[in-house]
Amino acid sequence: MRKPLLVMAVLLAGCGVDGEPIQPTLNAHLGVGSSGAHVGGGVGLSKGPLSVFLGL
Repeated sequence: MRKPLLVMAVLLAGCGVDGEPIQPTLNAHLGVGSSGAHVGGGVGLSKGPLSVFLGL
């Protein structure tokens, strides 16, 4: 139940509803190993001492 609230808060902060918009960061990676290939990534926001990162 809390995960949708966190996602909504990140989206609202990112679009500038509460003030100046925050530029998000994007992280993506591709790994290849003996067990095969895998992909992953995430998106994050940071403002002052607060950082939020959602990994996929």
